[in-house]
Amino acid sequence: MTIRVLICDELPVVRAGMRTLLDAVPDIDVIDTTDNGMEAIVLVRTARPDVVVTDLNLRTISGLEMIRRLGKEDARPNVVVLTRSDGDKTVSDVLHAGASCLLGKDTSPQELVTAIRAAAEGRTMLAPDIAQRLVTWFREQPDTMESAPCPEVTELTPREREVTQMVARGMSTEEVARELTIGVATVRTHLYRVRTKLGVRDRAQLVSLAYRTGLIQPAAHAPGYEKPGPQEDLRAG
Repeated sequence: MTIRVLICDELPVVRAGMRTLLDAVPDIDVIDTTDNGMEAIVLVRTARPDVVVTDLNLRTISGLEMIRRLGKEDARPNVVVLTRSDGDKTVSDVLHAGASCLLGKDTSPQELVTAIRAAAEGRTMLAPDIAQRLVTWFREQPDTMESAPCPEVTELTPREREVTQMVARGMSTEEVARELTIGVATVRTHLYRVRTKLGVRDRAQLVSLAYRTGLIQPAAHAPGYEKPGPQEDLRAG
């Protein structure tokens, strides 16, 4: 499958360089580039890219605001963010806005290609230092997590619960379809209905709600869980 990509960056040299890099990858097709956040939204509506690769500094509206608005589109592309800032607020804002992958501007070409492929499959990838900080933060949280009430969860059908739990554990749409022996379109329909019932915009919010409501338990509470060692790869994917 060819991954259709839209590139957004304020610098022409960066856009041109990224396009040259990605055009050389057989399974990636760069459909367009822009330095304008509003134009990017129009291009998403008309060209329907699978993945948007963006900086946070754009004309007309910021990359962050663009990501938030894309989350409300019918054809929601997954977003890979490349940024020079990896401060805690930036990381929090980007992930809450709904981005799939967050990398630094010093990321390698291969890491960028890997992130685009991960985003196209509905998976997440973080720069190693960002992943390390998030893991450190998570390990510092209390072991006992109280479930937050969410009456809407009771409205989910058994199949919708099953799909939600599989997605929350990191499975892509295609993997869920194979596991349940159903079509990818059917999985997407289930996820759309779940998001509508629970009032969440995107996959990231859905996963967060699944954990907060106790619909799925963190790995530390699951049978057979072993605490990861310090040498394990910390990039999510």
